[in-house]
Amino acid sequence: MQNANKAKLSEMQRLLDIMTQLRDPQSGCPWDVKQTMESLTCYTIEEAYEVADAIAAGDMHDIKDELGDLLFQVVFYAQIASESKAFSFDDVAQSISDKLVRRHPHVFANALASEGVSDTNENVTVERTQLNDSALNTQWDAIKAQEKQLKKQRLKQGDDAIETSILDSVPKGMPALMYAQKLQKACAKVGFDWPDAAPVIDKVREEVEEIQQELDTKQRLLSASSADEKPLSNDMHDNQQAIEEEIGDALFAMVNLARHCKVDADTALRNASNKFANRFKGVERLAAEQGDKLDALTLDEMEALWQQVKQSSSSSVE
Repeated sequence: MQNANKAKLSEMQRLLDIMTQLRDPQSGCPWDVKQTMESLTCYTIEEAYEVADAIAAGDMHDIKDELGDLLFQVVFYAQIASESKAFSFDDVAQSISDKLVRRHPHVFANALASEGVSDTNENVTVERTQLNDSALNTQWDAIKAQEKQLKKQRLKQGDDAIETSILDSVPKGMPALMYAQKLQKACAKVGFDWPDAAPVIDKVREEVEEIQQELDTKQRLLSASSADEKPLSNDMHDNQQAIEEEIGDALFAMVNLARHCKVDADTALRNASNKFANRFKGVERLAAEQGDKLDALTLDEMEALWQQVKQSSSSSVE
C-alpha cells in the first residue's frame, strides 16, 4: 500500500511538472501560455459535462480519461495562480481538505483533537455527535452559514454598507436548470416555498396558460398587420419578449415541481433528451432499412416510424 501511495503521488507530481512545462514562456506551448482563468472556464464546464456523459454511458475507461481531463483543469488554474504568487496546487488541496474536515465534525472531530490539526477557519464550531440525515443537513447548513459569515467579515474590511442575501452564494454562472433549483432550495430554507406539489402544479398550469395568452396576442398582431399592412415591429418585439418571459416562468415552475417531487430537474431533462435521441436514431435506422431518407418522408410517415420505435422500446422494457 505504501508503494502504491508513492506511485500515485509521483504521478500527481508528474502532472504538475507537465503543466509547469506547458506554461513556460520560452519553451512551453503557445496555446497554454496565453490562457487565462477567464478563457479556461468554458473548457472546464465542457469537461465536467463530458465526465457526466461518460458516467451515464457506464464506460469506466472513459470515466477515468474524462476525470483526468477535469483534473487537468484544476491543475491549470493552480498553475496560473502560482505564477502570480496567489496560491499553489497544494493550497487548493489544503483548502478542500480543511473544508471537508470542518464540515464533517461527526467524522473528524476526534481526529482533530487527537492530532492537533489546525483549521484555517478556527472560529467555526466543531462538535462530534451521532446524527441522522435531517440532523446532518442542519449541521451542514449551520457550518456553511458560519463559513459565509467569516467570509463576509474578511471582505467587509470596515465597510458596513455591504449588502447580504441568502442568494449571494448561488453562482449565477451555473447552468440555468441548476441555478433555478439552487435559488429555490435557498429560499425554501427560510420558509419561502410551497407546502407541497399540488399548488406548484396549479402554478405550472397558470404559467402555460399565460404562454397561450401571449401566443394568441401574437396571432392577433399578425392578423392586424396583414389586414392593415402597417408595420407593427415594436409590438411584435414586445410580444416576443413577453413570450420568452412566460416560457421562462413556466420552466422555473417546472423546476420547482421537480424539486417538490424530489426529482433533479437537470437529470430528468437529460434522461428525457437521451430517450428522444435514442428513439430518433431508431427512426433513422427504420427509414434506412426501408431505403428512405428522412428528408424525403412526410411528417405523418416519420410519425409512424416514431410510433414503431416507441412501441418497440416499451415492449423491451416489459
